[in-house]
Amino acid sequence: MRTFQLSNGYTVVCRAESTRYGFRHLAHLMHNGFEVAKDKACYYNRTWERYPYETVIHGVLYKYFGDAATETYYLEADKQGLGHYII
Repeated sequence: MRTFQLSNGYTVVCRAESTRYGFRHLAHLMHNGFEVAKDKACYYNRTWERYPYETVIHGVLYKYFGDAATETYYLEADKQGLGHYII
């Protein structure tokens, strides 16, 4: 399980699960301790993400915010996911 702390009291909690045919990533968007949205992505073999959980994080943020403030939160999550690789 991995947690991504975002601004304004938002947190994305991610985890992976095995499935019969591969695995899936699950993301839960929390605001002040309450779940406000969730998303999942299923994979058969591997992902081509830049960092683990990138796809479900972007998915759950888009589901909740739409186009409104999504880009800001994408950048916050990407900074944490990529660590020192992002400038």
